[in-house]
Amino acid sequence: MNIRARGARAAVTVLTAGAAVAVAAVPATAATPPADPPAFLEPAELPPHPSSNWYAGPVTAGQPDPLPMCVGEALPSTASHRQYWTEYDTGALQVTVVERSTQRAREFAALIRADLADCARTMMERYPDVTATQKYYGRLAVEEGAHVYGVHTVAEWGASDINLLSVGRDGRTVTIVKWGQMGTFEHAQVAGFRATTVTAVEKLH
Repeated sequence: MNIRARGARAAVTVLTAGAAVAVAAVPATAATPPADPPAFLEPAELPPHPSSNWYAGPVTAGQPDPLPMCVGEALPSTASHRQYWTEYDTGALQVTVVERSTQRAREFAALIRADLADCARTMMERYPDVTATQKYYGRLAVEEGAHVYGVHTVAEWGASDINLLSVGRDGRTVTIVKWGQMGTFEHAQVAGFRATTVTAVEKLH
């Protein structure tokens, strides 16, 4: 084989090897597409209201305004939220946070749980004209778990409100759900809210 033939064969070999490397690199990039954003609750998935349909706003980036009771200050700017309402004095909120790692999500969920476990005391310290009591409704076995709390507040001017709040996690995503209306613990739709919380966590991914 002459020098020109050997040079041509060497060139072909280099080009073929380069092409193989390029082809091999493509699947590695294509195999890791960005994750889909977490799904949010639909209005029909909230606890049924006896006299009204539920309505919902769009999923919105950032912290909700106003911030939800007891956990609002812990929410990062990377949160997303969706507001829900009825034709009466009943409303709801879902806030979701996608953390950079599972460990960070686990720590954030633990922080929210601690805030909710201390919610009544926090409310009374922040608002001296409010008396608050709370209940813990237990852990739900969905994905990495969810926890449900109830908080009843009574203001000196007579307002009486019941709120149900939950926090759940799936991998590195944490979601918080809040439901509230005028009333007491007797008016809390605990069974329906527990089902709503399970749905919210299941829909994250």
